[in-house]
Amino acid sequence: MFFVVEAVTGLLTNSLALLSDAGHMLTDVIGLGMALAAIQLANRFERRSDRVSQHTFGLYRLEILAAFVNALLLFGVALWVLIEAARRFGSEPEVLETPMLVVAVIGLLANLVAFGLLREGAQESINIEGAYLEVLADTVGSVGVIVAALLMRFFGWTWADPLMAALIGLWILPRTWRLGRNAVRILLQAAPEHISLDRLSRDLESIDGVLDVHDLHVWTLTSEMEAASAHLMTTDDSDAHGVLDQARHLLDEDYGIQHATFQVEPESHSGCEQVSW
Repeated sequence: MFFVVEAVTGLLTNSLALLSDAGHMLTDVIGLGMALAAIQLANRFERRSDRVSQHTFGLYRLEILAAFVNALLLFGVALWVLIEAARRFGSEPEVLETPMLVVAVIGLLANLVAFGLLREGAQESINIEGAYLEVLADTVGSVGVIVAALLMRFFGWTWADPLMAALIGLWILPRTWRLGRNAVRILLQAAPEHISLDRLSRDLESIDGVLDVHDLHVWTLTSEMEAASAHLMTTDDSDAHGVLDQARHLLDEDYGIQHATFQVEPESHSGCEQVSW
């Protein structure tokens, strides 16, 4: 509802700063909707886990896809604002600062409420983090619009409107880049940045009876859900149960990975080298 108010007011007042804030709020509407839909679908699928499905890892990745789309939306809006701001610097369009100021103040209050609701969840989910960053950008944007309106009202600085819009766009871009980069890393199944695969391999090799570690994979399914798999070559006389228990305990206690799959292979076993990728 407030996006409509802000967009209409931005068009009527000819304020690029207000339109940019409305654009960011539109991405909030879309982003929050996708975030909510992703969480609901993932939870619904989890409740129906008794059914055999082709989605062996569930629908948790929908949260990452939603975060990635949020990043793309933010990039698009920020680039449009920067281009439009550059175009307006060459002219001095008339801007109605009073209604612009009123709507910006109301928008700031609405963003502060959403900001407070999403802040805690953003630390636990990259999906919620995407929505949180959008609301955070809107909060800063609303402050910027208020400052621009005050500068135009009391000093007649018409260039404050495109300048503030450009600053809002520049402020959003690096945060959007970080969100998009994290989402892409997860979609490409890259190992989490905080986990050293070399160290993990050495730790597994230090387990009694383990001779070699290969086919080691670590990836993130979704926020706060990491998984790993590996082949552990052991001596023929080693206790496979003990090796498996120690390996699972190592990943859980030292790396925070509860979902780990290990293939324990006695050194006399052959055939594993046929794996080509």
